[in-house]
Amino acid sequence: MSEPQTRMTLWGIEIFLAAVQEGSVSAAAKRLEASLSSVSQQITNLETAVGARLIDRAARPLALTPAGVLFRRRAQVILNEALQARSELALNDLSQLSRFRLGMIEDFDADVTPRLLSEMAEELKTCHFVLETGASYRLAEMLENRSLDMIVAADLDLSTDWMEVHPLMDDPYLVVAPKNAVPPGADVLEHLLRLPFIRYSGRQMMGRQIEAHLHRLGLSIAHRFELDSYHAIMAMVASGSGWTITTPLGYSRAQRFRDEVAVMPLPFDPLSRRIALFARKEAMDRMPADIAGRLRPLIDRLIVRPGLASMPWLKDGLQVLN
Repeated sequence: MSEPQTRMTLWGIEIFLAAVQEGSVSAAAKRLEASLSSVSQQITNLETAVGARLIDRAARPLALTPAGVLFRRRAQVILNEALQARSELALNDLSQLSRFRLGMIEDFDADVTPRLLSEMAEELKTCHFVLETGASYRLAEMLENRSLDMIVAADLDLSTDWMEVHPLMDDPYLVVAPKNAVPPGADVLEHLLRLPFIRYSGRQMMGRQIEAHLHRLGLSIAHRFELDSYHAIMAMVASGSGWTITTPLGYSRAQRFRDEVAVMPLPFDPLSRRIALFARKEAMDRMPADIAGRLRPLIDRLIVRPGLASMPWLKDGLQVLN
């Protein structure tokens, strides 16, 4: 009897696509939580099965051969259909969902994310959860290349036709200044401008959004500090080094500095960011809407109500969206 030919597998296809997206076999292994040797072997098996070399592994970053370019399009279609079928079967009985990859902005790390995952774990007893936290733009890239099933992010471009969007909350911007930096009844902006302005990094979406808003208002505010950490910014404000613009979520993440700072409305036109859940259209059936439905009461209980209790002047801005 002749030796059976090497067969094409979905796992091999997923590894091939991950290697192409990540630009290296080792990065694909890390993303898929598999050993480098097994990932390399799967690619070799796939090339044997299709009868052509698909990847030039000597190139840095990894490059596709002409056959690889042709195969990639078909491979993505095959994997998309398989993922859709898996989702439909799992969603028919959520208890059968085996793997769920969620991306969350860091703002929800302390309260919302742990409770969401705990709730889901109680229901999905055999599901393996993969959580990725980070900046919105990076999570969006991972959703687009199918490294994640869905993400919770802020102010992404809603015009993209491959996303479905479930709004969760409005997170308005506010001022945080050193305690007693602005006397009661004084001109807020005048006193703030006597201090250095501590900006969010322009690499972050928040930093770019704040800068664009100030530019629209014709406000050119000099700054000495540009940071990308909530805690570092709040620590500097608490020490009296300057003032900043952030959101209730940003303010709440640095609780240990609360007694050393003052929080107040923006002394100019309001600005807000919108946080929503994003998923690939029709890829997860009703699951994105279901998870958005789970998140809204958590956000209301853990973020909106406490925020309005301490900052009632946010009542027209800080809110859950349906």
